[in-house]
Amino acid sequence: MPTEAHPLQSPSALSQIAREQRLQIIVRKGLPPFRQTALELTKALGGDSPDLKKAAKLIAADPSLSSQVLRMCNSPLLGLHSRVISIDHAATLLGPERLRGLAVTTSVADFAGNALPESQMSAFWQHSFLAAMLSQFLARRWKYFEEYQAYIAGLLHDIGQVPEWMLIGEAAAESDELPSDWIDNTAMEGEYFGTDHCKLGGMMARSWNLMPSFLDVLENHHTPELAQRDSVLVRIVATADQFLGTKSGAHSPADMSLQQDPELFIQLGQGLFGENDWPRVREALEQEYARVLPIAEAGLDGLLGRSYVRPEPAPNGNSKPRGPAADPEPALRNLSSPTNPSRNAAHAASAGPFPAPDSFFSRCKSLLQRLFS
Repeated sequence: MPTEAHPLQSPSALSQIAREQRLQIIVRKGLPPFRQTALELTKALGGDSPDLKKAAKLIAADPSLSSQVLRMCNSPLLGLHSRVISIDHAATLLGPERLRGLAVTTSVADFAGNALPESQMSAFWQHSFLAAMLSQFLARRWKYFEEYQAYIAGLLHDIGQVPEWMLIGEAAAESDELPSDWIDNTAMEGEYFGTDHCKLGGMMARSWNLMPSFLDVLENHHTPELAQRDSVLVRIVATADQFLGTKSGAHSPADMSLQQDPELFIQLGQGLFGENDWPRVREALEQEYARVLPIAEAGLDGLLGRSYVRPEPAPNGNSKPRGPAADPEPALRNLSSPTNPSRNAAHAASAGPFPAPDSFFSRCKSLLQRLFS
């Protein structure tokens, strides 16, 4: 009498094991480099005694980050009367929290831009940025001891999806049967990949030596009841993530088949703020979302006032920008010039399908001042 094949020997199970092993290899060896300067800055600028001198040295050694820091200091947003040309001066003006936020924000965008398919880059960035801003907002309302930590945790929470997208790209190239409805759905991720983005995010956090609170968020933002190190931070990010799941749009995991649980969103909110206070916090959260959404939809270009040039692999394996470098701060400088209305109008007309330029860029300025002040 023939013996039935063991379930682990079925083709689908073997394929799942192979995909899980491949993901582990990608995490260990195949991910694009995450900007080490940003990781070191989070340590130098964290705690009760941030080291701005060390931070300035780290930034000065990173040409890309140096230019971004100087661009931010010299943008109309800060309204300075003299041009900043020194990294030491810039570090003092921006302060430790803004430096950390700026470094991690641009690093996540560059990291994802090097790894994600172009069709997914925008959705990933928008969701990550909105989760960061709303996590910071909830942390401020909860009076969490360090709200910028909530911003960074929200920005990083889905970073474990990056190796999954890389594997999906490989499978598409091999004409493999691709899954559907897997994005941000840990159960379906487990069926196809043999793991999920929370576990992969935890592996990445350990390899990058991120602080324990961030590790807790990356591993448990879908299971906040399992948080072991910083349950408040995990629940803050989980609440922001679930809130975004109730929205529709390219930035929303709900459009990418997240298994929505409106009751979980309410339970998380009430658990953080109490049953009586939660309705007011939720209303304020809706207002904050409406204010932040235009910045997320404008992308990193709108946030920093620069043109993002998607990297492409260079012959030596590193990344290089495609095409000529763009003017570093065209939108904010041109649209902020009261002396050149015709140029402002021409630039606004070519800016794309955004809301009316005056209201849109005034909201941009207001939001960026909130983020970097």
